[in-house]
Amino acid sequence: MLSRVTSLVVLCVLPYFATAADRPDIVFADFEGSDYGQWTATGTAFGTGPAKGTLPGQMAVTGFQGKGLVNSFAGGDKSTGTLTSPEFVVERKHLNFLIGGGGHAGKTCMNLVIEGKVVRTVTGPNTAPGGSEELAADGWDVTEYAGKKAKLVVVDTATGGWGHINVDQIVFSDAKPEKPVREIAVQKRYLHFPVKNRGTVRHVKVFLGDEIVREFTIELADGPPDWWAPLDVSAWQGKTLRVQANSLPAKSQGLATISQDDAVKGENLYAEKLRPQLHVSPRRGWNNDPNGMVYADGEWHLYFQHNPYGTEWGNMHWGHWVSKDLARWEEVSVAVYPKKFGDWAFSGSAIVDHANTSGWKTGPNELLVGAYTSTGRGECMIYSNDKGRTWTEFAGNPVVKHAGRDPKLLWHTPSKQWVMAVYDEADKKQWIAFHTSPDLKAWTYRSRIEGYFECPDLFELPVDGDGKNRKWVLTAANSDYQVGTFDGATFTPETKKIKGVRGKGFYAAQTFANAPDGRVIQVGWLQAPSPGMAFNQAMSIPLELKLMQTADGPRLSWSPVKELDSLAAKTTRVGAAELKPGDDPLKDLHAELLKLNLELTPSDAAVVELKVRGVPIRYDAKKQELDANGHKVAAPLRGGKLRLTVLADRTSYEIFAADGLAYVPIPVIPKAEDKSLSLTVTGGTAKLESGDVGELKSIWSK
Repeated sequence: MLSRVTSLVVLCVLPYFATAADRPDIVFADFEGSDYGQWTATGTAFGTGPAKGTLPGQMAVTGFQGKGLVNSFAGGDKSTGTLTSPEFVVERKHLNFLIGGGGHAGKTCMNLVIEGKVVRTVTGPNTAPGGSEELAADGWDVTEYAGKKAKLVVVDTATGGWGHINVDQIVFSDAKPEKPVREIAVQKRYLHFPVKNRGTVRHVKVFLGDEIVREFTIELADGPPDWWAPLDVSAWQGKTLRVQANSLPAKSQGLATISQDDAVKGENLYAEKLRPQLHVSPRRGWNNDPNGMVYADGEWHLYFQHNPYGTEWGNMHWGHWVSKDLARWEEVSVAVYPKKFGDWAFSGSAIVDHANTSGWKTGPNELLVGAYTSTGRGECMIYSNDKGRTWTEFAGNPVVKHAGRDPKLLWHTPSKQWVMAVYDEADKKQWIAFHTSPDLKAWTYRSRIEGYFECPDLFELPVDGDGKNRKWVLTAANSDYQVGTFDGATFTPETKKIKGVRGKGFYAAQTFANAPDGRVIQVGWLQAPSPGMAFNQAMSIPLELKLMQTADGPRLSWSPVKELDSLAAKTTRVGAAELKPGDDPLKDLHAELLKLNLELTPSDAAVVELKVRGVPIRYDAKKQELDANGHKVAAPLRGGKLRLTVLADRTSYEIFAADGLAYVPIPVIPKAEDKSLSLTVTGGTAKLESGDVGELKSIWSK
């Protein structure tokens, strides 16, 4: 069976004498047949005929009409080819179609060819991770080509990510393609978009005049939403924005229900059932990597990878939290937006340019300079003179262009230069590369070290607090590290790679630049979900890093920063006691949010079990092994003693043992009604040297 193309080609070249006002549409190709009819395919990308929706290995394809479409994902993104229509005569003002897939100009596109020249071309919307396979309505005004013979050529010559194109429902019409749109006169700070979790992903464009000022994908709710995603439009107060969404069903309320407000919309904000109360999390949407961590003008700045429009990864922006005390936090406006759709603002870092080496300083505030990966360009520099609230792009971006991402900036005092440590994929291997600069503008490659993946960090620490014995630590996303020396150009390891964090769901950590007292303070992405909420994921508590001398050499230790003590609402001291089976010195204590400190001397045969809100944390003295809710790690006794600290929150616990040499974060959601505590011993005895249970206040409290 042929596609409708065969008969429709005959129809479109017949004389037609109706006026433009009443000429009916002509469906040139709907791709409902078993093959391409009179269309000609080359290569392998387009298969032997129209695809019946999603192909193997592909994300779900939506937005096409009927059962078939052109889909060049046959064989995956590596396949290539072309698909050329039969010749036709242009007899309508517009050529309309549905299109999706890759956004690579000239490589994943559909071209209108007249007299051997490409006179119109269009791509899909996607060039980077985080996009959608949904087709959207689009079209060309072809009035100037009336009566001319033409062909359509669908092209797929791309072989990387989003190396395919989707096309359907090609129609000749005197009407423009219908694109759901709403005009909004901006009067408030936020536009609130209705979101339906696990709903259909829509592609939204926000226009000021003809300029796209914001563009993103969102699970736009057609009916009642699960939550509202805020878009800050304060820059366009008093102006009219045009909001356009693709492929909305006829009865969708997705655009009609967009509302305005000066506050983020939602009941019980920061008091939701699964809102972490000790760990910073986005008020709405998704977070992953911490970015741009820097102390300046009396504030701790914690930027973060952020999808403001959904509770899963995508639409990468830099969100922004600030804190005066490293304990309580406030989320301010999105700080870094993608340069354009698909050119995402990936991870990076920030520093204070005290000496204004860049020349970007204006005004009285400290000059903040950041580096981030622009996925469509490379490593880019930005700067801020208003306490990190808004950022300006360096006109010379990108400053480093390579196969890599996640630049970490630092000042190297001995060599008096800036250093960029950045993940690199030279020669198809995984490295950390080092570049240097005198002014944060012009960068020179210096060296590489192999064996690290994503999100590098490099910092210096004294060993056992000895300022004369300082070592450099090189680490990356999974927190494994090496100790060594760094001369400003080359890192020379003195140890093998050492296991870092021992828990689960801790990734892409970064340290604060410019901490006022010289401490090295780290925050990691805590992969602790909050299912069913209007937000997802969190950050670890701020952690102080130290280098401790051990029998195996210098090793990193982690401990909660002292500032968290300011959250204490009530502390109960637990006196020294001999523990034997059946004893439980914590049985009468109850708490939801807590920091618990214990020091014990267990016998060789003892198994000490601490239960915090029903979550078991067991220590086997014979094996010198900690079992945190089923996750087992080595935790050697130090001087014959077990010193244990536990922070318990609504979606995660952070556990510190062996004087911080074993840091064990775990995602866990305890039962809301269970606030019990217990401490028991089996198989032997233990001496409780000391203990305290601190009930904590929320970091969101004033």
